[in-house]
Amino acid sequence: MAFISEDLNQVVAVLVDRKGKVEEVMVGDAHRVYLPDIGRRRGGAGRFRGLRLIRTTLDDGTAELTRDDLTDLSKLQLDMVMTIGVGAGGYPGACQWAHLLPENPDNQLWRTFEAESPDEVDVEFDIFIREVEDEFQRKADQLIETGGDPAMLVYVSTPDNRDDETEIEELQDLCRTAGLNVVDTIVQNRTQIHPKYAVGKGKIEEITLRALQYDCDLVVFGQDLEPNQLRAITDETDLKVIDRTQLILDIFAQRAQSKDGKLQVELAQLKYSLPRLHSRNTGMSRLQGGIGGRGPGETKLEMERRRARERIQRLEDEIDEISKQRQVRRKRRSQSDIPIVSVIGYTNAGKSTLLNGLTQSEVQVENKLFATLRPTTRRLRYPRPKDIIFTDTVGFIHELPPDLVSAFRATLEELYEADLLIHLVDVSAHNFEERMAAVNDILRELDLDEKEQILVFNKIDKIDEQAARSLANTYDAIPISAIDLETTQPLIEALENRLLRQSQAEDASSDPAEEWRQP
Repeated sequence: MAFISEDLNQVVAVLVDRKGKVEEVMVGDAHRVYLPDIGRRRGGAGRFRGLRLIRTTLDDGTAELTRDDLTDLSKLQLDMVMTIGVGAGGYPGACQWAHLLPENPDNQLWRTFEAESPDEVDVEFDIFIREVEDEFQRKADQLIETGGDPAMLVYVSTPDNRDDETEIEELQDLCRTAGLNVVDTIVQNRTQIHPKYAVGKGKIEEITLRALQYDCDLVVFGQDLEPNQLRAITDETDLKVIDRTQLILDIFAQRAQSKDGKLQVELAQLKYSLPRLHSRNTGMSRLQGGIGGRGPGETKLEMERRRARERIQRLEDEIDEISKQRQVRRKRRSQSDIPIVSVIGYTNAGKSTLLNGLTQSEVQVENKLFATLRPTTRRLRYPRPKDIIFTDTVGFIHELPPDLVSAFRATLEELYEADLLIHLVDVSAHNFEERMAAVNDILRELDLDEKEQILVFNKIDKIDEQAARSLANTYDAIPISAIDLETTQPLIEALENRLLRQSQAEDASSDPAEEWRQP
């Protein structure tokens, strides 16, 4: 290789497999060489390509690895990359080589070696690469402890974001609820989201290598990605990439049990994925007009899009029918003159626990986000003749995906019929004020912000008693612990008083003479 490179005055490179067979020969210019597309093949134990890159360099016999060499090593997941300097007369000079490293405390991505000549490189390559792969596997096994599918979380911090720590904590909770084990969290500070990759190009390379170190095939982005960003990142990393909305939709898909819940989740997924359906090769590109391009033919991609739109229409029709059925049931309840109270709040605030306690029910309760997906209706029987109907709704979340709100309109319609809303807040959360604001923002989007509310601070057993009382006084809230029914008595009394006042006001408005008798 050195003699040929000297004779041509060009860089020469080879890709060699683990049996020592030369798979590719490349000739570049005087400074660099360009590698062929080696596709997605793997020659190793599912982790490395099973190929090593060996190339010459014409820089006065030196053999320093370039940034391009190390990028090829990490991006292509090569077994090794080596450069050999071409000395006087075409004889090989110094050489330098590197291999990837598993996860380590110093966060080093590769290890580099050098020698005065290739003759001094005393490495049994087949033994060496097996040891490297075994070390990668041992490190990955140590990191993946929860049994969930390993995933990497990527978050872009910009000046427009709310508190980064809060955002990342919530994303990690979402991953846990989805059954993912977050093996690494990569955060990049930027003035704005990169238009193509969301993160910078250099960070994409780091993500690719980190995924290799953790034996991880899934990357979750904390921001919603545009279709072109999703494609670019997937093509660049060769990994499965999803964003925040896709993660939430996946949680809903896992947890939906009822027919209407499944319909609503499927609708949201289709609406989100439709603009992201794209051709994976030029064979699926849109047919051109003109000779041979006219006629009723459709590409496979166009057929997928058309079928998706048709399915969306059918799902919307079915959900409209479900909505009509709910309207009939709500009308019956309103005719029975029984007041309706809806429990709302941020996800995992304890709404189902409160409903179970007040109504002696057994609604599913889990310490996970979005444990409740379908509206649950229960009756609270008072000692007095008049009962109360409680409805438990899906938990709200900061920046709830618009397609999700739209798809769940049949569920959220329960809120419009409520006489009173209980806004339940997990006061033990360090960002409870932001969560309150997020719920109120969604209520405004739904034109429900004028609906009468009772603010209730839940989980006071998890904070200092005096601090709980002080916060409740500051926000004019009722402090409770949903797992302790004795603490809910003030809430029941407040409900009774508010509903009684509403009933009296309705009676007064329906009786013209009553208006003259009011003080």
